[in-house]
Amino acid sequence: MQSLIEQLSDSVASARTLEDLTRPMLEMLGAVTGLESTYLTTIDLDKGQQHILFSRNARQLSIPEGLTVPWADTLCKRAMEEGRTYTGDVASCWGDSGAARELGIQTYVSTPVKTESGDLFGTLCAASSEQQSLPPHAEPVLQLFARLIGQQVERELLYRKLEKAHAEVVTLASTDALTGLPNRRTLIDGLRRMMAQGERDGTSVLVGFIDMDGFKKINDTHGHDVGDEFLVAMAARLSASMRAGDMLARNGGDEFVAIGAGPAFGESPDAAARSLADRLSESTIGELRLPGAVLDYRGASVGVVAVDPRSTSAADALRLADEAMYAVKRKRYAVAGAGSREMAAA
Repeated sequence: MQSLIEQLSDSVASARTLEDLTRPMLEMLGAVTGLESTYLTTIDLDKGQQHILFSRNARQLSIPEGLTVPWADTLCKRAMEEGRTYTGDVASCWGDSGAARELGIQTYVSTPVKTESGDLFGTLCAASSEQQSLPPHAEPVLQLFARLIGQQVERELLYRKLEKAHAEVVTLASTDALTGLPNRRTLIDGLRRMMAQGERDGTSVLVGFIDMDGFKKINDTHGHDVGDEFLVAMAARLSASMRAGDMLARNGGDEFVAIGAGPAFGESPDAAARSLADRLSESTIGELRLPGAVLDYRGASVGVVAVDPRSTSAADALRLADEAMYAVKRKRYAVAGAGSREMAAA
């Protein structure tokens, strides 16, 4: 027993995963019970299945890892319902179990494995193809091993929850809550990385500023809910116009920014900038069937620049794109104003 305690202490101290803990325990459980196979199962009550997670086999009987059987047919279910830990004559006690017949189990011992919160994880079992008695100290050892495994399961579940929570916090910190696009902070980081990559590769960087003209009127006429629906729809349209490797972000309010790799140094960047501006602008024009309204939108003001990352900072690149967008906006308003005056004169 002293040797078992020492082995157990070493296993618990060195185990980092459930498998690290369980496999030595299955070996120890085999030595304590004298049974051929020892194994740990998981139970999915919703699917009605039991799965052999880890197993250790010796001599004739073999319980294969990865085996999945109907929960209703298992010895584990029968043992739990009857509160029976051990039986030395499975054929007489539970002869209706097809799984036991197929595997050739005659002696069987098991106990539930539960987390500290009381949730059923699975079972810890030992079995033999021969009828064998159970040593008096075997059942306490089985119970102890099951508790230790349950505690490890609880720790791993908690760790996964913490990982998930951390990922959600990171996502919230980097994502615009309304549109699901990267937010301004993520945009700045992405632009800096793209400009550093452009400097290494000898390429320019395209930066496009998009402002949703008439957004205030949409809010005033249809309400802020429709305004939010409009922004979400525009985010989807703009995203669909982007190339692989480009980034679209919400800069704030009704402003979006698109960034992407431009042409190599020495090549004319104007054509690439115009192409991106045209794609972005055209994607915003047309009818929008929103849950709260149907809008015929005439398009956003889009300004795109191709910057040289060797001589331009990220902040300067955004400023230049913003200035290009306002130049387009002034031109659009001038054309619209001239059209209104012509109609009035007619």
